[in-house]
Order: sequence, then structure tokens, then C-alpha cells
Amino acid sequence: MHERRPRYSRDEFLQRGTELYEGKVRPLVEAGNVGRVVAIDIETGDFQLGDEPLDACEPLIARSPDCQLWCVRIGHRAVERFGPRQTKETT
Repeated sequence: MHERRPRYSRDEFLQRGTELYEGKVRPLVEAGNVGRVVAIDIETGDFQLGDEPLDACEPLIARSPDCQLWCVRIGHRAVERFGPRQTKETT
């Protein structure tokens, strides 16, 4: 099995992913896909949509095993949420 390793610092990885998403990918995928995940290879700009992170990442890895993947859930700040969620209490 091929072992992928990061080739970028955390800051550069975040910067490249964010720039690609905001500049190229977001305008193409946002409409009608809020809540889905987009994975982007930060080296090639290739991207894939999925309902969950693995759904989006696996096709990119199959095409390019050494890809550098950055993911975001469309319409959200992060892919996953950690911690308790605030809920409205009904009376």
C-alpha cells in the first residue's frame, strides 16, 4: 500500500486549499450541494464531491495515490463538528 506523506507546512496547506476552494471550486459546486463534502488536490486543483469525506477522497486517491487532499463541507467552516451542539428548547 502506498503511504502518502504531507509535503507542505500546515499554513501553506491551509492557504493553498482555501485559495483553490474560494477562487476555483466554490463557484462550481456550492449551488445545490450545501452539506456535501468537496475534496481538492491542492497540487493539481482536481476536486471531487461526496456525501462524506471518504466518498469525496477515494476517487482522487485512486487517480493519484500521492495527492495532497484538502476537504471542506460546503456551506460550513469545517468538515466535521466536534463537541456539543446548541439546540433550541421547545416549550
